[in-house]
Amino acid sequence: MTTLTSANITVTNPWALVPPLGNLAAYISAAKRLPMLTLEQEQEFARKLRDENDLEAAGKLVLSHLRLVVSVSRQYLGYGLPHADLIQEGNVGLMKAVKRFDPDQGVRLVSYAMHWIKAEIHEYILKNWRMVKLATTKAQRKLFFNLRSMKQGFKADALDADTHRDSLNDHEIDEVAQKLNVKREEVIEMEMRMAGGDTLLDPSSNDDGDEAFGPISYLTDASHEPTAMIAAHQRDILASDGISAALNVLDERSRRIVEERWLKVQDNGTGGMTLHELAAEYGVSAERIRQIEVAAMKKMKAALIEYA
Repeated sequence: MTTLTSANITVTNPWALVPPLGNLAAYISAAKRLPMLTLEQEQEFARKLRDENDLEAAGKLVLSHLRLVVSVSRQYLGYGLPHADLIQEGNVGLMKAVKRFDPDQGVRLVSYAMHWIKAEIHEYILKNWRMVKLATTKAQRKLFFNLRSMKQGFKADALDADTHRDSLNDHEIDEVAQKLNVKREEVIEMEMRMAGGDTLLDPSSNDDGDEAFGPISYLTDASHEPTAMIAAHQRDILASDGISAALNVLDERSRRIVEERWLKVQDNGTGGMTLHELAAEYGVSAERIRQIEVAAMKKMKAALIEYA
C-alpha cells in the first residue's frame, strides 16, 4: 500500500487521522497535520485515479488538500454561517476537483481545486444566507461577493479617517459600479438587499411576550382555515334556517313576543316592542310577558340543539 510521507510523519491510513466535523477544532488540527504531497506523488495518485479508478489514490489527494479547504472557508466566516458547514461544502468542491483533475495539464491540484472549492461555498452561501435569494444571475452573484469585500475595504479606510458608517457614499457607489462594470442602480439595490436582516416567520421562542409572535401570526388568513370555514358555515345555517325552525315550535303569541323583542329593529336603530307595550296589547302584566318570553327561549334553544 502506498503511503503519504513527509519529513516527520508517514501515514498508511490517513483517513484514520481525520476526526468528524462535529469536533471542529480537532478536525482543523488534524487537517493541518496531514502530510503534503510532492509533485511526483500528486501525479502518481492522479494517474491512478484517472486510469485505474483507484479510490484509495483519490482519498489521498483529497486528504492532503483538506488544509486548503479550511483556509479558503475562513474567508467566508463573515456571512454568519457555521464554519463546519462551510468546510463541508468546500470538501464537496475539492472532491469534484479531484475527480476532474488531469495531471498532464501541467497544473498543480491546489491551483485547480481552488475554483471548485470556492464555487461550492458560494452556492451554499447564496442558498442559506437569506431565505429570499439575494443573487439569482451570474452577474448578480459576482456583484454580491465583490461588493461585500469592497465594502469591508471602504470601512477600513473610514476607520482610519475616524468616520463610522455602514452604507456606501455616492463616490464609493460609482467606484464599485465602474470597477465591476455594472449599473450604479444595481450596486444600490444589492447593498440594500444585503443590509436587510433575516426575520423568522415562526419564532421558536417559548416566551409569552411580544417576541413570541412572528410574522406568521398576522400573515395567516384564519378566515380561510378549513375548521374556521366549517364553523362559520354552521353559524350561518343556525342564524337563518335554524332560527326559522326554532320559531316554528312556538305558539303564535310566544312567537310574536320573541320576534318583537329580539328580531325586529326600529328605523332609529333601537329594538322592537318593550315588555310594557306587549303587556298592554295582550291585556296582561309585563311580568307575564317576561315569563312567556323565557319559556319560549327555552323551547327555541332545545329546537336549535336538535337542529344542529
